Amino acid sequence: MSENQPAMTDVMETFIVDHKIYKYYSLPRLTKTVESAEKIPFSIKILLENLLRHHNSDSVHIRDIMAVATWPAGSSDHEISYNPARVLMQDFTGVPAVVDLAAMRDATVKLQGDPERINPLCPVDMVIDHSVMVDYFGNAEAMDKNIEMEFSRNRERYAFLRWGQKTFDNFRVVPPGIGICHQVNLEYLAKVVATEMDSHGNVLAYPDTCIGTDSHTTMVNALGVLGWGVGGIEAEAVMLGEPISMILPQVVGFKIIGALKEGVTATDLVLSIVEILRRRGVVGKFVEFFGPGLKSLTLADRATISNMAPEYGATCGIFPIDEETIKYLRLTGRSLHQQKLVERYAKIQGLWGASAGETVYSQTVTLDLSTVETSLAGPSRPQDRVALSRVPYVMQRLLDAESRQGSSFSTSPQEGVIAPKSQNLESVPKKKDWVLPDGAVVLAAITSCTNTSNPSVLVGAGLLAQKAVALGLSAKPWVKTSFAPGSQVVAEYLSRAGLLHPLEQLGFHVVGYGCTTCIGNSGPLSPSITRSIESNALLVNAVLSGNRNFEGRINPQVRGNWLASPLLVVVYALVGTMNLDLTTQPIGQTVDKRPIYLRHIWPSIKEIQETIQKSLSTEMFTKKYATVFEGGRSWRDLAVKESKIYAFDHNSTYIQNPPYFDKISFAVPKVKNVTGAKILLALGDSITTDHISPAGSFAADTPAGKYLLQKGIKSKDFNSFGARRGNHEIMMRGTFANIRLRNALVPEKEGGFTRINGEIMSVYDAAIQYAKTNTPLCVFAGREYGTGSSRDWAAKGTRLLGIKFVVAESFERIHRTNLVGMGVLPLMFKNTMSWKDLQLRGTESIDILGLEDDITPGQDVRMVVTYPEGRSQTVDLHLRIDTTREVDYYRNGGILHYILRKVLRS
Repeated sequence: MSENQPAMTDVMETFIVDHKIYKYYSLPRLTKTVESAEKIPFSIKILLENLLRHHNSDSVHIRDIMAVATWPAGSSDHEISYNPARVLMQDFTGVPAVVDLAAMRDATVKLQGDPERINPLCPVDMVIDHSVMVDYFGNAEAMDKNIEMEFSRNRERYAFLRWGQKTFDNFRVVPPGIGICHQVNLEYLAKVVATEMDSHGNVLAYPDTCIGTDSHTTMVNALGVLGWGVGGIEAEAVMLGEPISMILPQVVGFKIIGALKEGVTATDLVLSIVEILRRRGVVGKFVEFFGPGLKSLTLADRATISNMAPEYGATCGIFPIDEETIKYLRLTGRSLHQQKLVERYAKIQGLWGASAGETVYSQTVTLDLSTVETSLAGPSRPQDRVALSRVPYVMQRLLDAESRQGSSFSTSPQEGVIAPKSQNLESVPKKKDWVLPDGAVVLAAITSCTNTSNPSVLVGAGLLAQKAVALGLSAKPWVKTSFAPGSQVVAEYLSRAGLLHPLEQLGFHVVGYGCTTCIGNSGPLSPSITRSIESNALLVNAVLSGNRNFEGRINPQVRGNWLASPLLVVVYALVGTMNLDLTTQPIGQTVDKRPIYLRHIWPSIKEIQETIQKSLSTEMFTKKYATVFEGGRSWRDLAVKESKIYAFDHNSTYIQNPPYFDKISFAVPKVKNVTGAKILLALGDSITTDHISPAGSFAADTPAGKYLLQKGIKSKDFNSFGARRGNHEIMMRGTFANIRLRNALVPEKEGGFTRINGEIMSVYDAAIQYAKTNTPLCVFAGREYGTGSSRDWAAKGTRLLGIKFVVAESFERIHRTNLVGMGVLPLMFKNTMSWKDLQLRGTESIDILGLEDDITPGQDVRMVVTYPEGRSQTVDLHLRIDTTREVDYYRNGGILHYILRKVLRS
């Protein structure tokens, strides 16, 4: 060790809070030796402390600590091992993770190992929030009936999770009906500063950090907790003691100045931020917010911004620890001692506030809050922000494109387009079969962790509803309305403020506490609405206060999906159409025929803040979270057999033992070149994990539907792909099965289809046909491949279909990691090349060469394309296996195989 590299024991110091002694690894002590460490960003300091604390492990070396301490503002290729403090899960991604752990225990026994070696070493919290559907709505009984339906559909899944809860150590489950995992994390689970006993009996204090199996785990960044979403397989690795292997990230500083104008919400702000950062390009980077404008943002406002980090493509969007953090900890009922601990630790570590010192960033972006305007995003991507006044113009473009090209439409507004004439939906007859015009709104949902965590927009929606009811307005009868609060506290303070009742008067009854519409669990539209849409090929819309609006996600009948604040969700339920310019045209009329404009019902900032101060209290949080892990009678009454090994039922349609370990041995297989691969799909830009592995409902005539029908399951009991993630047979059949997927090999057909020898068939059926001849498969795609959710099944399904590699122009962070974790090669075109330059038609044979030598991170490999007429073309590709640990994962066939062999060897 050189003279300027301190021994790690030299940076341990002590502090006292309420007469209690804490040890900690002192960052200021280190900066005395490494001067540049004082100017590194907040988030990098958290990584630095993490490495200091784990310096005795095999995966952390002095050179890694020094690389972080001397963090370069530019790009770096230095690989570090990061050890999060805890793991957060939800049930859609959590069930397959627990299935994998059960399968690993089963495989361990078959290989004569101890099954209890497969056990979480890192604390895990699973919050069941993704399964409730909006079957019932618009009345006081909706929530109870939806909960009853939820348990009826998911009893087997929930019993399986209870088995996991009883079987595994360090594994807690928050039962259904409590809230959305990210809000529960924000309001209750997160500590900001964590503590544990070290091997010498000292109480060690350190920054709370987490990773989650949901991409919106970034929401907790608002508290200064470093967290982000990963795939389930990567989370399993962390649970079993593996660090996260990552390249030292760039950090984009996002400077906020000014204050929001009257009438502008945190939702409008985050949609602007998503638009700005998507254009800037922050995939794989950290984003750190700072500047004087932070003082005008509440913790809930910050949470809205942090939540949507996946939408702007960043690994995380983090805020500093400051007075607002302590204020929120006090509000949500954290102990006075914890509040003191957080403030004291943050200040002595140089983690307090964002303006202290001269922080160096990779690049800086500035936003003046006063320039933000009321907006929506749509119709199919969160980054496509549309100013409120321009919505009808964009709607007309969609309708025009729809009439010209069928399902293909542009999302960019164009100058000079004349807004359509207002279509009088009031005249729609109230009869059995609806006759709706294009552009109608048929779904309006206050939903998702993004906005139902923020009192300002929820109280705002309640006040708006109150004013609307007072003026005699009502929701249009063709709009399916729903309200799914992020936690039980939300309904409590709205009720205390007297605002729950006016929301209910407009049809926004509480339908449950969970993700609902945002995750695709919007439930069916009424048969009459569906008939009208399908028989007239209508383009109808959903407006939701969520973070995702990808094609085919929200509801299969809805083509236009718009993200908006809860206030605008209510407004669009009142007008029932996207064809109206809400900034200039009346939204209704009074009893005496006077026009009502948006300004007449829009609440002021003062009204909102006064209502929040009167209705929100600490006692609400402490009361609601006192029994957070207990659940209701339906949960407690689930019958569970306790056993070290899960007894898989071969007849189950929900839980099956996956085939990952069927042929595993102790020996690591030799990596081989891929030869003779056939193209299964050729896709465009922004292919999301929803396109690859849908979460919503599916029809009886799909491969997944046919499978269930053969098993004796009626179509009404299909549930959803998300709920069926514990059964690989269904999920394989659902891979690349999105109804809006467009495969260039089948340009004339929309959905999960491909072509073999001129014959069109489902992607699944084609993969099975190729498997009979042991033909490897591949996928070609454009930019931003794998954007969206952290869905591990997008990689698992890819692997199980026999796809050996994916070639894209660029990859989103989580999905690239998941592909490697499942032993699938992510390969990237160099420069500006795309698969279209190769004139691929799906009849070619593809070889990937250069894999049999020692693989190194980021190396080049050769792709040889052989055309039917016999000619060939060779192209150099960039191998997106980014770290040496990922190389180990790929050599082993994936993370799970790597860990299982490691456990058995030890």
